[in-house]
Amino acid sequence: MKYTTLGTTDIRISQICCGCMSFGKAGTMHDWTLDEKATDEMVGQVLDLGINFFDTANTYSKGTSEEYLGRAIRNHTTRDKVVLASKVYFNPGRLSSEAIHREIDGTLERLGTDYLDLYIIHRFDYDTPMEETMEALNDLVVQGKVRALGASAMYGYQFYDLQMIARDHGWARFQSMQNHYNLLYREDERELIPICKEMQVSLTPYSPLAGGHLSRPTWEGTSLRARTDKVVHGKYDASEENDMRIVQRVSELAERHGVSMSQIALAWQWARGVASPILGATKISHVRDAAAALDLSLTADEVNYLEEPYKPHRIIGALAKNPPAGTVLVDVKK
Repeated sequence: MKYTTLGTTDIRISQICCGCMSFGKAGTMHDWTLDEKATDEMVGQVLDLGINFFDTANTYSKGTSEEYLGRAIRNHTTRDKVVLASKVYFNPGRLSSEAIHREIDGTLERLGTDYLDLYIIHRFDYDTPMEETMEALNDLVVQGKVRALGASAMYGYQFYDLQMIARDHGWARFQSMQNHYNLLYREDERELIPICKEMQVSLTPYSPLAGGHLSRPTWEGTSLRARTDKVVHGKYDASEENDMRIVQRVSELAERHGVSMSQIALAWQWARGVASPILGATKISHVRDAAAALDLSLTADEVNYLEEPYKPHRIIGALAKNPPAGTVLVDVKK
């Protein structure tokens, strides 16, 4: 395993992050998540690979993702050996001060820890003043409940404004950006990613394999997730015709290198300056395959070849407004 530093902190993270939306009681959010026993087995094997970075959220599978992850960590290692990240937003009050202080306590209780290494705002909150949100997040850092702050999918100007508010008040700033980024979706290359790089903010994108589309030569998959995950269909199906050209190039390069398509897609992420893509796997074989990709380097010509067919996409990830109260999943195919 290879490691890097999170933002400008001294927090060392593996260059693969274990995405924990895959953990939790099935049917509470997705039908394909791992139960507690399977989660425990997965976490143990992930740790054996040297992965120390785990990402979950307060609303994943109604909190059972955090619960399963916390117990699994305690079963297999000590708290100081892992970097735990969780998120806040898809909850009552969104990013109000009251909600942030309430939700962090619930997250810490479910994880069975007294601090988070990284606390991420899951989206931008249109209803709460930005100063209120950033002050509340800074409070958590001052109190020792959180070591570092992160943000997730939003527009570049929103992220910039939040960072400037924190800077001007002397508050803790964001050290990571968890945005939607892969070979099939590159809209953040226009503004958000350049802003992050200028501010030394680590990129930890979600969906690095585009919900599985970059791991197989066919558009449709046969797994339970491929068949039932309406979010994956909502994100990608509208662009299938053009994006299959990219998928075919990933398949071609994989064959040329004698590796899996997933390894090509992940190698592209690191070539693009990503610190730690978030891998939401339900099989340890997929995690081992991803870890092997760290030894793969793409040439500049190969990167250009993969990127050449790309065409602009509609925005997927950043929200134009807050969704209705109680919403947990966005970008769901109707």
